[in-house]
Amino acid sequence: MNPEEIFNETLEYGNQHANPDLVAKYLKYFKEGYDAFGLNHEQVKGKTGEILAIPGITQKMILETSLLLVKSPKYEMTVIAIQLVRSFYRSWTTETFRTVEQWFSLGITNWAQTDYICGELMNLFFKAKLVSIGDLRPWRTAGNKFQRRAAAVSLIKPMKLSADFKPYFDFIEPMMHDPAREVHQGLGWLLREMWKKQPAATEAFLFRFKETSPRLIFQYATEKMTAEGKERFRRSKMVKG
Repeated sequence: MNPEEIFNETLEYGNQHANPDLVAKYLKYFKEGYDAFGLNHEQVKGKTGEILAIPGITQKMILETSLLLVKSPKYEMTVIAIQLVRSFYRSWTTETFRTVEQWFSLGITNWAQTDYICGELMNLFFKAKLVSIGDLRPWRTAGNKFQRRAAAVSLIKPMKLSADFKPYFDFIEPMMHDPAREVHQGLGWLLREMWKKQPAATEAFLFRFKETSPRLIFQYATEKMTAEGKERFRRSKMVKG
């Protein structure tokens, strides 16, 4: 089978097993809409396994297929692409990363896809030393807000293994006034995890932006602080917005 045939068969499978009730169940978590078949975890995993069992399947075929899958508006098609690429982890190259990078311009349209990419793939790119923080610099200003979110969320697991947080603070500094809510959430999530590891350094960074950065960043970043701790990061009353 070639990538087009794999894509078409996967699309047909999704249509045949569509479950509108399951789509309706998860719709509330997606402000911008949720276009999905309604496949459950077992169905997605099973279909991924079927593709991997195709005789002669290679990483090159998987990467080419992933570009087709991600273009589909259906949520599960991207999930299957992620799982397929993840299965070839031990033979990844920088080309694998560049392919995943392309996904954002092709069809990544919600936070769940984004965070799954970060948790399942980006962490492993860092672990395998195929990617460094510098490779994500262009993501900070990408047109797709979910790629900008990924620039922050991708750093959560690598950050936990580092003793020096300065490169991480320097990296996200230009993002602290990003206009997108989804990016604010990603930044706040990263900063919350950084605070758990190095509270003093993280608070010093947050204080620099407390009057000017979106409040949602602080809502997430200070979530685990005491009430008194959170109070220190309230915006001054004289500052509007």
